[in-house]
Amino acid sequence: MKQGNIVSKECSQTILAINDTMEILSGKWKVSIIACLCFHPMRYSELLKEVLGISGKMLSRELKELEVNGLIERNVLATSPVAVEYKITEYGTSLKNLTQTIADWGLNHRERIIRGMEKEKG
Repeated sequence: MKQGNIVSKECSQTILAINDTMEILSGKWKVSIIACLCFHPMRYSELLKEVLGISGKMLSRELKELEVNGLIERNVLATSPVAVEYKITEYGTSLKNLTQTIADWGLNHRERIIRGMEKEKG
């Protein structure tokens, strides 16, 4: 009976941790934004071009949430006109391996689907 409780407790803690992570990274765009910023700091307009399909309003909202959670920093550049650059924080870089794992999984999944479609045709 004890072993069942231990497994259940471990499972519950794992699920709780996953829920916490998904709450912070929720939405369609946050992981893509983080992945972009893991490579180098980017201006708002660069992110808008790089994260395909995101609207300006949604990008602003997602950037604010990522900043509140300490994953990115917003820096106002002393340029004319004023530009804003975003960069990943040291804490945010802890997500780099996660974004790469998600990207690797996505590439493998895409290849698997394409192979399956080719088998159906062939």
